Amino acid sequence: MSVRAATEDDDEAVLALLRCSLGWKPSEHDAAFFWWKHRQNPFGNSSAWLACVDDRIVGYRTMLRWRFERSDGSVEAVRAVDTATHPDHQGRGIFTKLTLAAIDELRAQSVAFVFNTPNDKSRPGYLKMGWQTVGKIPVSISLRRLRSIPKVARSMRPAVKWSEPTTVGSAAQNALEDAAAVKELLASLPVPSRGSLRTLRTPEYLAWRYGFGPLAYRIVLRDSELSDGFAVFRIRRRGAVREATVCELLVPEDDRRARSELFRRVRASVDADVVVKVADGLSRIPGQGPMLTARALGPVSIPDRSGWNLSLGDVELF
Repeated sequence: MSVRAATEDDDEAVLALLRCSLGWKPSEHDAAFFWWKHRQNPFGNSSAWLACVDDRIVGYRTMLRWRFERSDGSVEAVRAVDTATHPDHQGRGIFTKLTLAAIDELRAQSVAFVFNTPNDKSRPGYLKMGWQTVGKIPVSISLRRLRSIPKVARSMRPAVKWSEPTTVGSAAQNALEDAAAVKELLASLPVPSRGSLRTLRTPEYLAWRYGFGPLAYRIVLRDSELSDGFAVFRIRRRGAVREATVCELLVPEDDRRARSELFRRVRASVDADVVVKVADGLSRIPGQGPMLTARALGPVSIPDRSGWNLSLGDVELF
């Protein structure tokens, strides 16, 4: 078995492997989603590695480029995302070999750290390779209908990837074309507190992150203009529950009261059973939320959980 870097010429074979090992369906959406995520990212093309046996691709590992900002500048990072091993070659350590090969190359490229939110099944493998547990990203779950409580209790499972249709708000891919308004709003945000990390939001990043049509992200305005503040959300299924996932609450100066008002506006208008967002203070639900892990690749120290200023949009999809 050999390990080599993947190229765009390998995309069709990689998609076939993902369908075989992860159950991806051979749909136009999945191919477009792969291209959007790994080729159109404004932070850069994803780096990927392949395990091959007799020139046949049997393993795949990719790292999504990401960029954080902090009080003294920006930090280059990657997030560990798609990985797959052909069913005929599982149990041979391919996941570990590809991940360690990726770490060596990314360290040489001066990437500061790798992070992700692995599930309970894959997390032990990462911890064995030097990842550390940062902590859970706290979430709040707001019920819109009391009669939905039994249904919610029965639907504690992963949400589906694709969104449900809704007419609330406007399509994010259209609204975020107003780059000047987005830039004006972002310029008003305070710099991250000392020692903390926040995804580097730019008009280009937001247009990419929420502009992929099949994911059907929606925008709700705080007032009449995008520069006055806006929320980004989408509706998706979690079992029998329609869940509104609030990915961003962006308001001038990051005013907490304005963010709360905007969230209440989204909550009042969406056609969903529950509304979910990253929690503030007492609104968090104990034990709920994705588990964040990370591994340093350079001299940048990884902050503890309080030093990660993340939105649900940073973690709900990848």
